[in-house]
Amino acid sequence: MTAFDPSEITIMVVDDELSVRQSLEAWFQDDGYTMVTAENAAEALSRMQEQRIDIILLDIKMPGMDGLALQDRIREFNTDVIIIIITAFATVDTAVRALKAGAFDYTTKPVDPDELSLLVRNAVDRIRLQRENIALRESIDHLQYVDDIIGESAQMQKVFELVKTVAPTDSTVLILGESGTGKELIARAIHMNSTRKYFPIIPVNCGAIPESLMESELFGHEKGAFTGAQYRRKGKLEMARGGSLFLDEIGTLGLKSQVDLLRVLEDREFHRVGGERSVKADFRLICATNVNLSDAVQRGEFREDLYYRINVFTIVLPSLRERQADIPLLANHFLDKHRKAMNKNVEAISPEAMNLLKSYDWPGNVRELVNAIERAVVINKSGTITPDDLPMQMASRPKEAHGEQTLADVERRHIEVMLEENDWNISRTADKLHIDRVTLYNKIEKYGLKRP
Repeated sequence: MTAFDPSEITIMVVDDELSVRQSLEAWFQDDGYTMVTAENAAEALSRMQEQRIDIILLDIKMPGMDGLALQDRIREFNTDVIIIIITAFATVDTAVRALKAGAFDYTTKPVDPDELSLLVRNAVDRIRLQRENIALRESIDHLQYVDDIIGESAQMQKVFELVKTVAPTDSTVLILGESGTGKELIARAIHMNSTRKYFPIIPVNCGAIPESLMESELFGHEKGAFTGAQYRRKGKLEMARGGSLFLDEIGTLGLKSQVDLLRVLEDREFHRVGGERSVKADFRLICATNVNLSDAVQRGEFREDLYYRINVFTIVLPSLRERQADIPLLANHFLDKHRKAMNKNVEAISPEAMNLLKSYDWPGNVRELVNAIERAVVINKSGTITPDDLPMQMASRPKEAHGEQTLADVERRHIEVMLEENDWNISRTADKLHIDRVTLYNKIEKYGLKRP
């Protein structure tokens, strides 16, 4: 444990004998502690109103309110202070009653300085542990504020309210929105504001895992379960125990995996591949998709029973073009983030560049904005981002109407933009899109995209 500065610990001696107060005060002052004295209960209570007291050396026999009564009074408004009883041999039984009432320990008169010093050191160790636990809890609590969830628009304020409402519950959450709107960030915000926040949130990108591997990925496997299974391996469900399981792109989950997942949600237990022993499932499920699951159910691509099982509480994220008022806020946030990461002196976005950002239709949503600002910071030399620092398509392509667009249209345009930005480097583009190369090749073929 981290060493404490003794001056951070305040000890109060409460005793009606002046000689005792003075001697104890001198002993512990020499050890570096901050000392306070009081000759009776009334003065002790007054001192505690004026400053924080960490340890009280309390005499039982005092005129007026005795030590036991004073201890009871202190406990009514301060349960953290540590009380060490000082008593004569004849009243040891009284000291035992004080221990039962919550005193830390006791010593007898005449006081042995070494014995009392040891009791004080033990009390300090307890205080140190308590403070370290509080500091740790606070360091974890600050995680509830997830970076990059920025927005003052009415649409995002509504999202924030929904997160605040559902986070403390254990309900399953379905997050809907176009690609790049920040669905994983919202999932993490829900987790970090839940009672499960001290356990992990385990993400699974369903679109990046082949169906043949999904069972082992989710449930884990036993040694020898299949060729190449040389060791027992925990699956994502087991890794998420106590925390949250985030299934991204759940709309791409194969029908067999949908059946397997539904069974786990119903039974709250599962078996590893090749295993016979059941494993308890203890996680909160958060799902996300840019697919219209209701339409997928009608097409027979998504099980209706699983759809109703995960569609308990829905949060719909607005596209960036629907929250244009947030664009300057987001752009400046990402500028500050990237210039610090790159240690570059890029301080501002010019009015012309900002107007271009605000007038662009952002088919790739916030993710595309992040990439655009990162690129601008990389190539900027003047210290102020100008239109010349932004990707060419922003200046060349005017805003389009989106009333009749499908999610497939938006996805096609976003992939096309990302390929152009990365000079059709498949590996880099797939990494930026958070998908694997096979998935990207399939989408290029599906949408008939060709390198210019």
